[in-house]
Amino acid sequence: MKILITGSSGTIGTRLCEVLMKEKVEIIGIDKKKNKWQKSVDKNTIIGDLRSKKAFSKLPKKIDMVVHLAANARVYDLVENPDLAKDNFITLYNTLEFCRKNNIKKFMFASSREVYGNTKNIIHKEEDADIINCESPYSASKIGGEALIHAYKECYGIDFIIVRFSNVYGMYDESNRVIPLFIRLAKKNKDLVIFGKEKLLDFTYIDDTISAVLNCIKKFDSAKNDTYNISFGRGIRIFDVAKLVKQNLNSKSKIILSKNRTGEVIKYIADISKISKKVSFKPKTPIEEGVKKAIGWYGGN
Repeated sequence: MKILITGSSGTIGTRLCEVLMKEKVEIIGIDKKKNKWQKSVDKNTIIGDLRSKKAFSKLPKKIDMVVHLAANARVYDLVENPDLAKDNFITLYNTLEFCRKNNIKKFMFASSREVYGNTKNIIHKEEDADIINCESPYSASKIGGEALIHAYKECYGIDFIIVRFSNVYGMYDESNRVIPLFIRLAKKNKDLVIFGKEKLLDFTYIDDTISAVLNCIKKFDSAKNDTYNISFGRGIRIFDVAKLVKQNLNSKSKIILSKNRTGEVIKYIADISKISKKVSFKPKTPIEEGVKKAIGWYGGN
């Protein structure tokens, strides 16, 4: 099998490429930037901007499956600059067109828990997503992307699996996502700011995420044309995440509570029963253990 992975220099992309290569799967990555984390992944990464169709001319045409991870993924960044959401639509469209023109019939799309929005529910099943609950340009780019994938299935016979990620953390991430940000700040005893006192989310350790994606790849034919939540299946307040980071680093950082930011989901726990049943996914790393592993990967104290 030959798999094309878009966004191969990102957090999930790097780890997925790394694991697939260990399993002797042939991978081709494409990303706007070189892979700074793994030389072996970088050697298999083509530099290209998926917003331009010219980038696809660099790719081999004989591909068995595409895993589309490439996206602008910081929710509030897309609130401040909606052009980043437009980029998500364009890169997905161009990638689907590449598949259509080259008869690639297996497609996996990285969506997000953000598609559920803020509702009266905290635990969400896949069928709970509804466009009326779109909170941000980012969530619109994901639920709209899911609609486009369904259309390409109906019109062009491209089978798909949509996976909705939730707060992936652990390694290969220097962004301002909450856990790597808190680790960096806590090491310097700087304030940890929480946007929403009651914000409660479902965090997924990177290797659990990759395990779920791998199972979907291996069982694509039996799991195809469906949507799956990937997460640990348990919620924790961001306030308590900050406390965990502080405790593990013996940090003197203060925890500062601020108002919720526009566009962000406040409470979310994933119902992972469907993916657990369909591809035998069982997350292994609770947040307490995952934070320790993450701190270890970032260099501890």
